[in-house]
Amino acid sequence: MSTFLNFGSFAPKTKNLVVAGGLTSFVFGVYFYTMRAVGGTDELQIAIDKFEEQKGKVETESSLPPRS
Repeated sequence: MSTFLNFGSFAPKTKNLVVAGGLTSFVFGVYFYTMRAVGGTDELQIAIDKFEEQKGKVETESSLPPRS
C-alpha cells in the first residue's frame, strides 16, 4: 500500500506518464495475447475446407448418370 502513497509525491506530468505507460502496456498485452490465441489454431478454416470437400463429393456423385 505504501507504493500508492509514494505515487502522490510525483509531479502531475510524471503521474500522467506512468498511467499512460501502464495503459499502453495493458492494451498491447491484450492485443498480442488475442492475436496469438486467435492465430494459434485454424479450426474454422479446417471445418470450412472439410465441408467444401464433402460438398464437392456430393456434387460429383449426383452429376453421374444413373446406373441401370
